[in-house]
Amino acid sequence: MFAIIQLGSLQYKVSAGDVIESQLLKEEKGESITLDQVLLYNDGSDIRIGQPFLHDVLVTAQVVRQHLGVKVISYKYRRRKTSAWKKGHRQKLTTLSIQKIQAGNGG
Repeated sequence: MFAIIQLGSLQYKVSAGDVIESQLLKEEKGESITLDQVLLYNDGSDIRIGQPFLHDVLVTAQVVRQHLGVKVISYKYRRRKTSAWKKGHRQKLTTLSIQKIQAGNGG
């Protein structure tokens, strides 16, 4: 069983027990959240596609931690000129543990 959910502008394929990293969410460590923007649900025999979302499918997740991602270096160099710059960036991330996927009757 899996579902495709939307968090912000990104989409994730999740199933129960998965751990995903998403963009920073306002919830604190240990809190449980319900993700209701489900685009697709599949449990083997029952496949549902939302238009755009499924209203009877909910994904429950728990916030594991909030942290900074790996450092990404951006460097620009122009040859034969005295022009170069280097910038570093670390994205703020939230790690989520998917607890369960609840599906309604499909109506």
